[in-house]
Amino acid sequence: MIFGLTDSLIFPPAYLAREDGLLAIGGDLSVERLLLAYGQGIFPWYTEEDPILWWAPDPRLVLEPKKFHISKRLARIIRQGQFRVTFDTSFAQLITACSLPRAGKERGTWLVPEMIEAYIRLHEAGYAHSVECWQGETLAGGLYGVAIGRVFFGESMFSRVSNSSKVALAHLVNLLQQWEFALIDCQMTTSHLMSLGAREMPGYEFYSRLEKHIPLSGHEGPWTEALTKKIAAP
Repeated sequence: MIFGLTDSLIFPPAYLAREDGLLAIGGDLSVERLLLAYGQGIFPWYTEEDPILWWAPDPRLVLEPKKFHISKRLARIIRQGQFRVTFDTSFAQLITACSLPRAGKERGTWLVPEMIEAYIRLHEAGYAHSVECWQGETLAGGLYGVAIGRVFFGESMFSRVSNSSKVALAHLVNLLQQWEFALIDCQMTTSHLMSLGAREMPGYEFYSRLEKHIPLSGHEGPWTEALTKKIAAP
């Protein structure tokens, strides 16, 4: 069963999602609705041809910051300072880069213009954040997501230069460890993320963790001034 949303700010329980994770259809992408959705473990994902679709997959791929695996090669790249990493300095540029075609792949249409605009509004409200990886003044890669309480909901990453998105993720994890975040929600299972320490978490455990950590004081507002410690080699 797929639930139809109205103008009311309400979602059906995430555990009622179909086996493929689809929960509801319709609604809008207002800041208020997005915060409500993410707080319940629900996120939007659709193409230009679709109405707004809301998902809550079970199991859920998550990365606990303390269990992040840094390979010796990645640690060496970080120590060498091949990239300069910033937080929240170029959110619009980064999310636009995430929407562009990837080499060897057809253009992905899930990050449609109204989605980009919605996440920019969420960024301006202090909840969506970007991690930018630079070479000189060129944006080489990075990622963005949504932070509520002590949970970071990862949305997308991209690389124009090899390893740039991994370096961005390593800096994000290091910062979230310092801030005592409990989880990074990776949404969909990939072998790449699992190689970095992510694991599949049953839905009942995931939603229980959200109930515990979403209400905690987080770090709303710009992360521009966020400083990270140098990540040591394992």
